[in-house]
Amino acid sequence: MKKLKSNIYFKIGIIIFLILVLMIPTSMVENLIHEREQVQSSAIDEVSSKWGKGQTISGPFISIPFDKYVNKYNKKDSVNEIIKIKQWAHFLPEKLNISGIIQPEKRNRGIYEVVVYESKLKIEGNFDNIDFKNLDIDKKDVHFDKATLNIGINDLKGIEKQVSIKWNNQNISFNSGTSTKEIISSGINAVVPIANDSMQTYLFSTEIDLKGSQYLYFTPVGKTTDVRIKSNWTTPSFTGTYLPDDRTVTDDGFDSKWNILHLNRNYPQEWVGSKYNIDISTFGTDLLLPVDNYKKSYRVARYAILFLALTFLTFFFVEIMRKVFIHPIQYLLVGMAIIVFYVLLLSFSEHITFNFAYIIASILTLSLVSLYTMAILKSKQIGFLIFGILFIMYSFIFTIIQLEDYALLIGSSGMFIILCIVMYYSRKIDWYNINLDEKESLSN
Repeated sequence: MKKLKSNIYFKIGIIIFLILVLMIPTSMVENLIHEREQVQSSAIDEVSSKWGKGQTISGPFISIPFDKYVNKYNKKDSVNEIIKIKQWAHFLPEKLNISGIIQPEKRNRGIYEVVVYESKLKIEGNFDNIDFKNLDIDKKDVHFDKATLNIGINDLKGIEKQVSIKWNNQNISFNSGTSTKEIISSGINAVVPIANDSMQTYLFSTEIDLKGSQYLYFTPVGKTTDVRIKSNWTTPSFTGTYLPDDRTVTDDGFDSKWNILHLNRNYPQEWVGSKYNIDISTFGTDLLLPVDNYKKSYRVARYAILFLALTFLTFFFVEIMRKVFIHPIQYLLVGMAIIVFYVLLLSFSEHITFNFAYIIASILTLSLVSLYTMAILKSKQIGFLIFGILFIMYSFIFTIIQLEDYALLIGSSGMFIILCIVMYYSRKIDWYNINLDEKESLSN
């Protein structure tokens, strides 16, 4: 048993085994991070469901029903019958201009912050040449008196007051719901007068006061679509199929402009039925909170095996060079201290900034491991050595987390330097004739 305790290869095997065992609580920490992130998402969803969810404005577009006659074989009488079915033709505007102001604010649900907003949107434009000839539809089969103007809105409880549209100098109130689900499933509609004359031009304008949370998106349904959004929010994320042609982000907020042509999207100006999906062309703004503690905590946790390996490697070289014996239980306790570091980091980062949380958790962990090392090895010099090595390692990981775009470059360079240091200090060790001297052991 004594020979086994001082056998260097047995010690290496024990260290590798402990690292593998400690990966189990590490995976539990990663699951905890994911769980806390889900709790945050639930808090955001709860507030959003009461205030108004993320909003997408789809439209406006005109939907007009018409009768279509098709042949149907009657098996009972063995004859062909002509039956009439109702279908919808959809027309998009020639020009669409949207301008708006977003006024966001932060709401709290427990320890979590949620971004909600109130917006004032002005939508105007025109429809030209609503012509059924391109769709191969006879005008006599068209129900012009049932034409509706539809605007898609994701969450209707975000509408703050009655919405009406100015349609060729005529004010018309909107109704809840859409006239057809072929393009959008949620929104508002207004019955608008459409003449039988295909050369008629229709001007429209409306204003919508809309509440929502997290984001505000639009669909470029106009042959030419111009969107301009202003806000006092300082951390926007412009996302979707199209980025702004012009954007300005300052400490006072942002101002963004989009100009999109019908040639930039993959659906036409008119069609029948539900053959096209306009949602694939949405674009807009996410109102991001500058908080990514869960993402960063998860990234730090992915380096757990590196933390454990380098820490145990440091203790292993201390054993070899100082001829001391460190018990596997003591390795295990140091490893558990490293695992607790991630829990401290996660819990602190939910209440303070991630960088400050990392500093506090690192200092606590480094102090604990260093003081423990001094106690078991009865050497302040080794304790300070361990503190310095761990300080460099934790600083290295912190740098990788901050420089996300250069993480691979910095990480690979750092690993190469560490390998060089290990090879340098181990170059004169005779691995075939090395044993830990139990007589000089300073611990059990």
